[in-house]
Amino acid sequence: MSECCVPVFYTGEDYFDVKMEAEHPHDDKPRPYLCTVCDRRFAKKQVLNIHKQIHNVEKIYSCTQCGKSYSTQRYLQNHMGVHSSKHKCTECGHCSRSESELTRHMQRHSEKKLFECAVCKAWFKTARSLVVHSRSHTGDKPYKCDTCHKAFSVSGSLNRHMRVHTGDRLYKCHLCDKAFSHCGALNEHMRVHTGDKPYSCHVCHKAFRLSGALLRHARVHTGDKPFTCQMCDKAFSQSGQLKHHIRSHMGDKPYKCSLCNKTFSQSGNLQSHERRIHSNRRPYQCTFCGKMFKTNADVKIHEYVHTDKKPYSCSYCSERFICSHQLKSHLLRSHNEGTWLVCHICQKKYASSGNLKYHLRRHEGVKPYVCSECPKDFCEANELKQHYLVHLVVKHCCCFVCSKHFRCRSMVVKHFFMHHQC
Repeated sequence: MSECCVPVFYTGEDYFDVKMEAEHPHDDKPRPYLCTVCDRRFAKKQVLNIHKQIHNVEKIYSCTQCGKSYSTQRYLQNHMGVHSSKHKCTECGHCSRSESELTRHMQRHSEKKLFECAVCKAWFKTARSLVVHSRSHTGDKPYKCDTCHKAFSVSGSLNRHMRVHTGDRLYKCHLCDKAFSHCGALNEHMRVHTGDKPYSCHVCHKAFRLSGALLRHARVHTGDKPFTCQMCDKAFSQSGQLKHHIRSHMGDKPYKCSLCNKTFSQSGNLQSHERRIHSNRRPYQCTFCGKMFKTNADVKIHEYVHTDKKPYSCSYCSERFICSHQLKSHLLRSHNEGTWLVCHICQKKYASSGNLKYHLRRHEGVKPYVCSECPKDFCEANELKQHYLVHLVVKHCCCFVCSKHFRCRSMVVKHFFMHHQC
């Protein structure tokens, strides 16, 4: 869309009115006109009509610093001046484009505020502003959703929440056509396309698109696990992990593999199982040596070998590790921190629940990993992977280890196992 084809929606006093009414929704001026898209209210109908034009134009130019979007590159350049501006408010840190705009902004701080909060001593210009603010202390949420009964302290929050039930998605990505009910969600989604990750871990410098993802990641280093199971007191760093853990007590595994009938409590575990065990596709390639892997997580762990990166460090000694389960095993074996998992049949100890699970399969005779070439089955995935090499050797009538050729398949198999005996 060219700049000459886009109308200038408001300038001069009209622009100032719209800007002021958007920024100051709680002054004494009555605002009977509501925008049904963003829930903003206006005192004049003509100003509402001017404002509505904002939602009718595709905003394809996004600010890399705050995520705001604009319909033309010129509007974006004007906005970028805010981030580089030297005209900064000493009261709240707001940046203005010019000294005159900063003067107008400073006048708002100097306006007399008559209503004081009895809890935090904050002052407000109107009684309504004080009432809305006081709900942050009392926890009062008078606006309730009739569908799911979720409550909100502000009517605008309820209006935005209702889009979850109505399915209204007014904010659309111009790159992948994905739509969102809130402009904030669209701004966060745009980072998927731009690759912007503004939130960085100060320990391992790993970057994230969302602040919530960084908070969850930080618990890896701090060891904080605020979510505790009431049945077994096991703690987790994320609420989703606790939710899936509770299914282990209930025995609920609704996701079933169609090839080996193995069941899982999470859909992601089923997808991972199908990729690792039953699929031969390796779409992920190492950027250093070109080796192919089945999952993106496998490739990232493998690349640590090339970069010599070990993000998990021991708090007792100088040892560092590539994976978190290596650190957990080290803490148990070297520093006696943590709890050993004991087999109730033979009393053998294990550092991880996964290793204990594989061990118990041998007592129970469970072999969930079935070869697709023959009826053989195995307790562990690595055993099945090793077994597949036999079929690969037999098909080519040559040894997979030393490339020696033979006249018949039986000789190949016999020679192949001589390598493993050695």
